[in-house]
Amino acid sequence: QVQLVESGGGSVQAGGSLRLSCAARGFVMENYFMSWVRQAPGKGLEWISGSNPNNEPTYYSASVEGRFTIFRDNAAKILYLDMNDLRPEDTAVYRCARLKWSGATLTTRPVFRESDYAYWGQGTQVTVSV
Repeated sequence: QVQLVESGGGSVQAGGSLRLSCAARGFVMENYFMSWVRQAPGKGLEWISGSNPNNEPTYYSASVEGRFTIFRDNAAKILYLDMNDLRPEDTAVYRCARLKWSGATLTTRPVFRESDYAYWGQGTQVTVSV
């Protein structure tokens, strides 16, 4: 059974840092493009970062580029998101997601479509205060 389980969220002050983790179960993570997606209160899904199966290249939205870093440990089957210089507008539920297609390597920043992702985690809350 495929599962994605996020952890690492919490409450921090602006300028602080957090590391999110996504544990992958029931599939071989090194075969899949993985993404982090967030949803702020009252807003839709926002794709923020993606990682190719071998973690190269990685992609970021303009809203987080330069502050967030995505990386993975394929052996341990964990996807990470290091978040630095957090801002109140980063407050959201953060979810990891697995692309549908095994072996896909993206050579450009993806256009996000929710339907392209077969599996989603439940999410972890990040709250950034001023």
